[in-house]
Amino acid sequence: MTPEPREKSKHPPLPPETNDIYRKLEERAIAESNELNRTVTQCHLCSRGDFLPTVGSGHPLADIFMVKYGPRYLEVSEGVSFFGRSGAAVLKSVERLGIDPLLLYGTNMVKCVGVEIKEGEANCPGYLLEELQITQPKIVVVMGRRALDVLNANRTAVMRELEWAPGELQDLTPTCRALVTPDVDDSLDDADEKRAFWNAFRALGDWHRDEPPY
Repeated sequence: MTPEPREKSKHPPLPPETNDIYRKLEERAIAESNELNRTVTQCHLCSRGDFLPTVGSGHPLADIFMVKYGPRYLEVSEGVSFFGRSGAAVLKSVERLGIDPLLLYGTNMVKCVGVEIKEGEANCPGYLLEELQITQPKIVVVMGRRALDVLNANRTAVMRELEWAPGELQDLTPTCRALVTPDVDDSLDDADEKRAFWNAFRALGDWHRDEPPY
């Protein structure tokens, strides 16, 4: 996972007209994502202390949008979601599933560490909804019960309430699926938790193989 989008497109070569349209959409998404990141890093809605919020990482027009509850140490130190062990675990997992990492975008539901739970869960979801609006993903991977509960509590009119059903594909909106998994952070140091995460996450590979190429 990287804090800035790479120059390489996440899609194979397209016809010139289509490629021009996609390039314009990509440029707009990059600009909107950068502006949102600036807003997040300057946010003082919560009493967050000296630690900066974490911004999303990956492609701003990613097909696969991943969200977990909150940042861990290395993410806080770099200010980037999925930096460090959780990002490495996800990259290994998608490589095993044959998924291009350029299709990924990852973020934290609660952007800061050390904030009051009620504050973070009240103030941060608005940023998540903006990230979803910019990215327009085809599938959202919700990692952990806490992230799921906050997402359900802040869903928009077009978003359906998701069930805690790890490994099962669900409809989030008319154009976007959802996959719920255990929290990847909880799986890093426990063999049983790691197995549970992988058993749910690998359903993403089935979805990717069945997704039409357009």
